[in-house]
Amino acid sequence: MKPVFDRDKFKAAIHYLCHHADRDFGRIKRHKALYFADMVHFIGVARPLTGVEYVKQQFGPTARHLKWALDELTRENKLSIVPEDYFGLGKDSFHSSKEPATNLLSEKEQRLLDETLRFIANFSATAISELSHNEAWHALPIGDVIPYETAYWLTEVTDDDMAWAETQMRKSA
Repeated sequence: MKPVFDRDKFKAAIHYLCHHADRDFGRIKRHKALYFADMVHFIGVARPLTGVEYVKQQFGPTARHLKWALDELTRENKLSIVPEDYFGLGKDSFHSSKEPATNLLSEKEQRLLDETLRFIANFSATAISELSHNEAWHALPIGDVIPYETAYWLTEVTDDDMAWAETQMRKSA
């Protein structure tokens, strides 16, 4: 069963991440934060957080509609995007001008986004990109959509995990 993309929840998650992220979170880290949050959520409850499609690109999975959502948030005056010099390279800095609405994100989902931000903060953009090059990423050609079911490739899978996953797949078929 193909996940349903929830545009409003996707925008809420991006605004939340932009509001709570450290200043060094550029576009690459935003893509990776969304990817890991969606995949970890999928592992936990057998459905993604936002349902956005992730596409294999050279530097790892990218959220298909991130530019659209950032443009929307900018038009709504919730976010500004400022180009900056980052050690001689161009980088976009995201500044949240309003408190993000949290009515579309449960407390558990907000905690997941917070944990994802803390995890990603430990890595450079290059290092987090390399970490996102998991088995699913390697198995697909550039431009292909990375299925959510490949989230299980992010962790060590036990026989009990496999039995649970098979049961979930039968339920959703």
